[in-house]
Amino acid sequence: MFNSIQGVITEKRADTLFILTSGVEWDLIVPSTDNAALPDAGETGKVWTWLYHKEDGMRLFGFCNETRRNTFLELLKVDGIGPKGAVKIMGGISQEELENALDSEDLGRLERVPGLGKKTAQKMLLALKGKLSHAHHGSVYAELIEALASMGYDKRAVANVIAKSSAALPPSLSAAEKEKELFKQAIQDLSME
Repeated sequence: MFNSIQGVITEKRADTLFILTSGVEWDLIVPSTDNAALPDAGETGKVWTWLYHKEDGMRLFGFCNETRRNTFLELLKVDGIGPKGAVKIMGGISQEELENALDSEDLGRLERVPGLGKKTAQKMLLALKGKLSHAHHGSVYAELIEALASMGYDKRAVANVIAKSSAALPPSLSAAEKEKELFKQAIQDLSME
């Protein structure tokens, strides 16, 4: 199974991204919000992936970070939301807004998302309330999130800052360098709130 693809981004369209790695150019369906968060064409980037396979074909979906991919997978669990619908929903609302709308049961905000009607928004509330904001804790930065939370920062705010900042990190950094950079960035961002 594919976890991620790292290479040179060759082209970006509304909900499509092309990335070249080892002589193979991959065509991925990507939510427009994730596409905007990924590096520009001509730059090296890392895209977290999910392969959709059915009897008449396969499609590869891409995301700017692991949290966004987890959100996509959670949306697929909601009755009536398929992969293309999940991409459209994610392209119409930011991660933070989606989590806030679900946690505060803001049905009106969810209904304004393109591709979501009242019934599907209600199903999302029932299925996902509280799940997305806790999904960060299973990420590769769970220890970092816990460390910052133990320093007195709000755990959800920390997870949001880490998710946002991790998407902007250069893929060339080692895991230790990424963690150090995320720690510094999180302290700066959280101190301003």
